[in-house]
Amino acid sequence: MPLKSLLKTDLVLAKQDIVSKKRILESIAEVAANRLHCDKEAIYEALLSREKLGSTGIGNGIAIPHCRLETANHTAVIAISLQSAIDFDAIDKKPIDLVFALIVPPQECDEHLSTLAEIAELAQSDDALNKLRAAETNDALFAALDSLL
Repeated sequence: MPLKSLLKTDLVLAKQDIVSKKRILESIAEVAANRLHCDKEAIYEALLSREKLGSTGIGNGIAIPHCRLETANHTAVIAISLQSAIDFDAIDKKPIDLVFALIVPPQECDEHLSTLAEIAELAQSDDALNKLRAAETNDALFAALDSLL
C-alpha cells in the first residue's frame, strides 16, 4: 500500500516538544493505540524491542521506528516533526527531527517493506526534508507530505 494512502490527518503531528527517544516511542504508542484500537503498552514494547535490535535512526535527521503488531488490523503511519532535534542513536550519529513510525499487522510484510523503502527514498531529498521541517502546523505538515508523495 503506498505511503500516501496510509497518511491520515490525525496521525500527522508537527513541531512536537518531545525531548527523548523514549518519549517519542511513548507518543507513537499513544497515538497509534487510539487509531488501531490496540493496547498502548503492547505497541510501546514492540517498538522498544525493535529499537533494541538496532536504531531506526536512518540518518539525515530521520527515524523510522516500526514494528509488527499481532493485534493491529491494518497498517498505521504516524508522521511527527520535532521542535528541536534529539539524539536517536542514528547511524550517522546526528540528531533527528523527523519521525515516520509504522505499526504493521504481521500479514502485511511486503507492504511494510515497500513503505519503509518509500520513506527512505523521501529522506534522500534535501528539498523534501526542508519542506517538511518548515511546516509549522499539523495541517501544513500533512499538506507537505501529501504534495511530496
